[in-house]
Amino acid sequence: MTRIHLLSPQLANQIAAGEVVERPASVVKELLENSLDSGADRVDLDIEQGGVKLIRLRDNGGGIDKADLPLALSRHATSKIGMLEDLEAVGSLGFRGEALASISSVSRLTLTSRPPEQESAWAVSAQGREMLAEIIPAAHPVGTTVEVRDLFFNTPARRKFLKTEKTEFRHLEEVVKRLALSCYRVGFSLRHNGKVVHQLRAADSETAREQRLSQLLGKAFVAESVALDVQAEASGLRLWGWMGLPTFSRAQPDQQYFFVNGRVIRDKVVTHAVRQAYQDVLYHGRHPAYVLYLELDPALVDVNVHPTKHEVRFRESRLVHDFIFRTLYRVIADMRPQDTPPPAGSTEAPVQSAPASWFQPGMTDAAVGPAAGHAAQSGIAGYAGNAGRAPSGPQVREQISAYGALHRPSGVAPQPLQAMPAVEQGVEMPPLGYALAQLHGIYILSQNAQGLVLVDMHAAHERIVYERMKLAFEQDRIRSQPLLVPVSVAVSGREADLAEEQPEYFERLGFRLERMGEETLVIREVPIALAKADVALLLRDVLADLSQVGASDRIEAHLNELLATMACHGAVRANRQLTLPEMNALLRDMEQTERSGQCNHGRPTWTQLSLGQLDKLFMRGE
Repeated sequence: MTRIHLLSPQLANQIAAGEVVERPASVVKELLENSLDSGADRVDLDIEQGGVKLIRLRDNGGGIDKADLPLALSRHATSKIGMLEDLEAVGSLGFRGEALASISSVSRLTLTSRPPEQESAWAVSAQGREMLAEIIPAAHPVGTTVEVRDLFFNTPARRKFLKTEKTEFRHLEEVVKRLALSCYRVGFSLRHNGKVVHQLRAADSETAREQRLSQLLGKAFVAESVALDVQAEASGLRLWGWMGLPTFSRAQPDQQYFFVNGRVIRDKVVTHAVRQAYQDVLYHGRHPAYVLYLELDPALVDVNVHPTKHEVRFRESRLVHDFIFRTLYRVIADMRPQDTPPPAGSTEAPVQSAPASWFQPGMTDAAVGPAAGHAAQSGIAGYAGNAGRAPSGPQVREQISAYGALHRPSGVAPQPLQAMPAVEQGVEMPPLGYALAQLHGIYILSQNAQGLVLVDMHAAHERIVYERMKLAFEQDRIRSQPLLVPVSVAVSGREADLAEEQPEYFERLGFRLERMGEETLVIREVPIALAKADVALLLRDVLADLSQVGASDRIEAHLNELLATMACHGAVRANRQLTLPEMNALLRDMEQTERSGQCNHGRPTWTQLSLGQLDKLFMRGE
């Protein structure tokens, strides 16, 4: 080995660039964050050849003073922190002061800037092995322009790792999309090879923000998502944004954006909390879509964890995890059919329609007692009420009889009416409407104010039974039973400490543990429902979760899986013929049951066809 020596400024910056500048998208991220930190409300970005040939960013922010321009291209030079206390509560997106120096060491970079109090603009670039700054006068309005040409021209090994122009631009566009979602007050424009890709105006209202979401994520995301804004005054945490409905799940986690104090992050605590909130309503292998913003005291989160600042560390990770989980879980649980967005393509205004009622053979205008009695004897628990209303008068029957007489062969007696809705004014239609018929013993056809509702009978009843079982199980507490032969489990010393520190957590879940050594736990009691499960493996998984994210849902998930299986077997089966009152009782239960839009396996339980969609099918109005 050679003698110890100092690295040249250029080589030191190029080594730093290996951490910060991975591809053109990395450059755009650093430059955009600087623009947002400068207070700009307009950012224009021009890209050529996926960012390899040219990246030009112009903003109207506060600019950089002429005397500070040489420092702007130096390492460890920043205006955003001055002492250690500032680092412990960072409020800006950038703070290390390495980005511009690193980028200039692997490209031809020119920075032109003019602050409002300065009459003229100046440009700076770094040249040579020593990265000496050269300043020249320039013409420029208030703000800053950074021009990055020929990325990795002097580090050909790095350039070989770049992908195709299309791929590199896709990564770059994703960075712009994330920062556009993080800062609605700023207008963004993005051009690639002279073609406008995005033109986003500043969004200063809820409608404008949803319009930006629609432009970046698609109209379907806005139509199939729920807005939320929840604040915990005691802890100072606030969670707001948009979470996709469980039915709007994705094959890939490509529409998951989480921001902490305006910074887009990927964090295992956050990911676990969101996944746990959605786990009971998502189909296996599907991913939720969301754009969520967490706001908290900057002192409670450490952003100086990773060179690219994609990761953070919460000082109270358990508090943050529980707040995110409980907030999202409650929003999903509170979703009811009446809260579901109108069906796509529905343009007509909802009308208040009357509840349907039916003529049963032998039913009089005054009573529906026989139908209610039949429902009580149907064998489906809880479906004894909700019979249809009595007809409002003889007019409907007379009209139907007259219509039927027109098409009956002479000499054929009329058949009794089976299911004819009557019309009553001034009564509001329930969200899922009133049943009309049963299709193939599987689906319930119902009419509501918007049009036609189709319900998967088994899936809907399965969710209702499942939620009732969960509620009963929680109220009865998780019962445990002693093991005839206690199970010894080998764990790490840290995991054994966790189990010893939180005995009440495991007791609440039906487990009783004892520590028998530095790295040994003994399971003495387990939940009755999990007596036949691999409790040693389950305990290890729970301890691993507690160690990583400070919480675990594995025991609850196993218990819920067992309850879901029991609910599936207890739900009404396909091809079971239901009466109209029974179908209506099921619809009313769906409107009152948490998460009733999905069955226990995450599949939808109902769908809506609006009158507009039905008109299109039959080309009405064309």
